[in-house]
Parts: sequence; C-alpha cells; structure tokens
Amino acid sequence: MLYSQLSSRICVPSAVSLQPRTTWTSSNFSNEKSGMTGHCTSVPRNANMEKLRSGYLFPEISRHELEHNQKCPHARLIRLGIGDTTEPIPDIITSAMAEHAHALSTVQGYRGYGAEQGNMALRRAIAETFYRDLGVKENEIFVSDGAQCDISRLQMLLGSNVSVAVQDPSYPAYIDSSVIVGQAGKFQEETGKYENIVYMKCGPENNFFPDLSSTSRTDIIFFCSPNNPTGYAASRQQLKQLVEFAKANGSIIIFDSAYSTYISDESPRSIFEIPGAKEVAIEVSSFSKFAGFTGVRLGWTVVPEDLMYANGFPVMKDYDRIVCTCFNGASSVAQAGGLACLSEEGYRALSGVVDYYRGNAEIIVDTFSSLGLKVNGGRNAPYVWVRFPGYSSWDIFREILDKTHIVTVPGRGFGPGGEEYIRVSAFGHRECILEASRRLKNLYK
Repeated sequence: MLYSQLSSRICVPSAVSLQPRTTWTSSNFSNEKSGMTGHCTSVPRNANMEKLRSGYLFPEISRHELEHNQKCPHARLIRLGIGDTTEPIPDIITSAMAEHAHALSTVQGYRGYGAEQGNMALRRAIAETFYRDLGVKENEIFVSDGAQCDISRLQMLLGSNVSVAVQDPSYPAYIDSSVIVGQAGKFQEETGKYENIVYMKCGPENNFFPDLSSTSRTDIIFFCSPNNPTGYAASRQQLKQLVEFAKANGSIIIFDSAYSTYISDESPRSIFEIPGAKEVAIEVSSFSKFAGFTGVRLGWTVVPEDLMYANGFPVMKDYDRIVCTCFNGASSVAQAGGLACLSEEGYRALSGVVDYYRGNAEIIVDTFSSLGLKVNGGRNAPYVWVRFPGYSSWDIFREILDKTHIVTVPGRGFGPGGEEYIRVSAFGHRECILEASRRLKNLYK
C-alpha cells in the first residue's frame, strides 16, 4: 500500500532543516550581533513585527527552492508551489496596454495622475461584468494594484482594536497583516495559533465550511471562496449562513473572491449574490489569476454604501480616505489592460486561458487520486489540496522536492488546519504538468 511504501522510503530531513527561518526577536538578534560594532538608533522596533512567525510563507518556499537548485544544479525543477500564472496574456490585452503606453509619449496622449479610486470606465466595466443585477454601483468599486495590497489597506482602515476570525487553513496574508496591525496577540507555540485570532476549522469533516454554531463572535471575518489553499467554493446555502451569522453578530465579512472566475458550478462568485450581504460585507478581487496580471498588478475592492460602522458612519467614506491618503491609483497602463480584459473579445480569450488551467488541475487531481490519496480542490480553483494522513506537511514537501524536483507548498504554512496536506498549483505549462504527473506516479507507485 502507498503509506507503507512511503514510510519505508520517506526522506525526513533534520528538524532544523524542515523549519522556516529564524524569527528575529530583540533577544536573539542581540545574541547574534554580539561582538559587532556599529551605530544603532534609539528607535525601538515595532513590537508587532516581533510577533510574526518566521518569514512570509511564499518567500520561504522560494528559499527552499534556491537551496535545492544549489544542491541539484542540473535538475529540471517544476514549480507547482507559488501560485504564479505561466500562460501569455492574450494579444488583444497587451496591445491595449502597449497602445496606452505609447500614447504617453505624445502631447495628445499623455496623462498624469488619475483618480485614486480608479478609472471610472474600468469601475463601470467591473460592475457590469462581475456584479450585473447584484446592485453594486460603480462608485462602490475601488480599483487597486491587487487584492493583497487591498487586504493591508483594509487592515489600516479597521485598526488594532477589532477582533478577527479566519478560516483554518487560510491565505497567510490575513493572519500576518492582523499581527502587524496589532490584532493578533501572542503566538502560542503549543497550538500554532495567535491567542486573539479565532481559527475557524475548515476541513473535510465539515465540508470545508466552519461550524458557525460553535464559532465565537468577532468584529471581522476573513473568508475566501474559492478558498486558497483548499480549492473549495462555498455553496449558496453556506454563504447565506455566513451572512446571517455576520448580521446576528454585527460583524463585517471581508470576502476574497480572487479565484471566482474558476468556478464551474452553481457556487456564488460574489458574496453580493446573497441577499443582505451589502450590509455586512466588503469584497476584494483581482485580475492576477483571471487575466495573468500577477506582474501587471491590478485588482479591486467593493465597499458598499450600505455598510455602516456601529455609529452609523459609512465605511465607504473612511475607505475612500485611506485610498486617497495611501495610494495614488493603479497604473494607467494596467487599467487600460483591465478594460481590454473586460471587452467581449478580451474576456473570451481569457476564458480560454482559465479553461487551460482547469485542464491542468484535472490532470493533477487524477494523478494523486490514482495513487490512492484523498484529493480536494481543482474543480473550482487552480489549487489541488492533497492529504497524506499521519505525515508532516513539511516532510512531504521535502520528500517531493528532493525526489522529484517538484515544488509544492506544505499545508502547515496555511495554518494548523493544513497539517498533513500539501497544496499543488495548476499554474504551469501543460508539458510541465504532464511531466510532474509522471514523476509523482514513479515516486508513489
């Protein structure tokens, strides 16, 4: 059987080599630099930064990848870890960006600062494309340089005195940004959790949706659907429960829909498909995984007019102030590309690219399923979530990297609920996906 074979062959590195980088605190840095000379300022380090655990997950993966390249310089590495797109952006979109960029070299076409909230034509196109008949207005849409940046701006908006809940496992930026702004409290080594964050377990035992009847009330609920890393898209009934839960508790949902275009069934693509959501939710989204804009940088956030603080003040007005204070607006070249993405021809071309990645995901799902492993995701998201019962996710990550030269992501990097899992990205050239499938079958056959 697979697990007895795995047990006899698994390569378990030393405990130190499996751990992420050292967390730099004042004490160990003082020890590290003892004997050194040089000037130090009198400025204390932000205490919240000392509470972060190691480095951010994805740079950690890159570090492991670099070390493997140095150890095996002639190996053909296949990167199915960090979720970076690989297929070219359709010409109709890059041509629009090139035309806009070239126009900037002319007197007639030059433009400087634009509106911090984004080009109104693009805001209107986003509303018509993604929120048709959902009551979202163009003035409620704030165009940005990506969803991850918007998460940090939302944290600045909310401040340090709010309580936070996250899915477990979840995208690391929700937790790390909560730590940085001072919401998280101390890290608890025994549980792998921050004391002031509510971790909503989302695993196969509860259909990847939290048990809200036993979930503590918090001010803010971070929720991603389709979920990164599990790939699970919440059903309409589940999101209705979430909205009702938020209303009953006076909470705000920050709903991350960055992977919504990968949904292939009847699961909602926006939280605003749920009646009443405009009173309790903010939605962040992105062109990154939909349009291959990971390097171009373009996203948006919807802050409804109906969303109010406890004192009745509109949240949207404060978010507008945050944007105007901290941001000079998304690149006009990127926004020109965004408009082209949402044209009829551009959207059709991008749908073909999304289908290509869905095909990759199907190959990965079939590969791991054929090996007798339990596989989730891959249907409504470009991520496949694979379980190795009884094994450390970092051990499995290292096993696959060392023996197949394939980069994945250890599930533990997404929270305690990710232990025993790895996340495999479907972003890649088809020939790389097929080669990865062959290597994995040879390893675990």
